[in-house]
Amino acid sequence: MSATLLVTALSFAQIALALAGCFAGWRILRGPRAQDRVIGLDTLYVTAMLLFLVTGMRTGSSFFFEAAMVIGLLGFVATVAMAKFLLRGEVIE
Repeated sequence: MSATLLVTALSFAQIALALAGCFAGWRILRGPRAQDRVIGLDTLYVTAMLLFLVTGMRTGSSFFFEAAMVIGLLGFVATVAMAKFLLRGEVIE
């Protein structure tokens, strides 16, 4: 019973995260401002990271957990760089 419930919950989480990724992609494409696109990209990388974590839980593979860590680190750095660019107009001073 508990294994069936876990598989069902993980399947629902994967579908919900995929839908959230689609909505974040829509926000990146439609804008209307650059700040909206940065928030959409931030949401997209967090959603992708969570999707990798849920997939790792479902398959039991440690590869997905390591990939989620890399996505999280690179996404954070990209968000900080884009925010600094939007604030000052340059990334490196």
